[in-house]
Amino acid sequence: MRIAELAAFVGMSVLSLLAQPGPASAETDCKAVVAPSPFGPDDQTGATNRVTPAVTKAAAAEIQTGVVTSMANPLVDGIPLFGTRFSKTILSSFATMPGAEFGNNKLSYMEDTYLSQSHVGTHIDGLGHIGIQDCYYNQTPMGKYVTQNYLKRLGLENIKTFATRGVIIDAVKVFQAAGKLKPNPACKTPCLDAGTVITVADLQAGLKMYNVTLREADAVFINTGWGDLFKQWPAQNAAYNKGEPGIGESAAEWLAAQKVVAVGADQWAVEVIPGEEESIAFPVHKTLITDNGIHIIENVRTDLIAAEAARTGRATFFLSMTVPKAVGLTGTFVNIEAIQ
Repeated sequence: MRIAELAAFVGMSVLSLLAQPGPASAETDCKAVVAPSPFGPDDQTGATNRVTPAVTKAAAAEIQTGVVTSMANPLVDGIPLFGTRFSKTILSSFATMPGAEFGNNKLSYMEDTYLSQSHVGTHIDGLGHIGIQDCYYNQTPMGKYVTQNYLKRLGLENIKTFATRGVIIDAVKVFQAAGKLKPNPACKTPCLDAGTVITVADLQAGLKMYNVTLREADAVFINTGWGDLFKQWPAQNAAYNKGEPGIGESAAEWLAAQKVVAVGADQWAVEVIPGEEESIAFPVHKTLITDNGIHIIENVRTDLIAAEAARTGRATFFLSMTVPKAVGLTGTFVNIEAIQ
């Protein structure tokens, strides 16, 4: 065999070997791992399917005074980031030097570059964010839909809308009222300590405080006080990331049964860290996102709307939050406002 023919043969053999699926890439039977969507086998939208025109119209009735309360933290270099995530902004200025301006009116301009992962700051987790093995929401075998740049299914572009009613549950007040608040000394204001489990009973007590009953398509936000450490960045970044108070798996299942569209909190995972069972990784994420198509919103600033609820006696509001139609993305930073 000539050298050229041998090289071609070896090349084809290598490509053939690379094309063979190995044991690690064997497709999981997703029907045995993840529940089907109640919205049909082709559904990529998840719980926001529940936000109908009637839901939005009812939510608009929450706007009585027009008071707008911010629920997002500033997105800036130096805030706490989970794991190895990174975020860096670079400012570019154009035509600012004398003689370099555009036109007779001497126009100049500025632009920004984000060198950032999407799950930083106040952000939303999409349905393509969490799975079990390669099985994601609606029994999707995600291995088929992963590319170098984005997902071909379950991207953020499939979200319908969050024009719905928001509800704040003040877990700090619940624990204070029950006499079981064990604060963290690093918090400058009252907070639940890391590892504190927020139960179904705690959520129900928080709703009862303001005579609220959850409705289908509500978005629920939980104030744990842990966000106080976020506001102290960078001094308390390590403490903030080390753990957190949050809901347990039973509370997540209860919220899913109420057919909410999103669950947010003032910490980095919504669920309690360390978890209730050490060997199980992020079970609340799996329950809400993978099994039920319910979005998680992390690093929410909940203290201001919790204070407003205490002042006015109203824990419900019209949720103003839009998500970019970012094709194939698993999450993104968002701005959130509560309008009452």
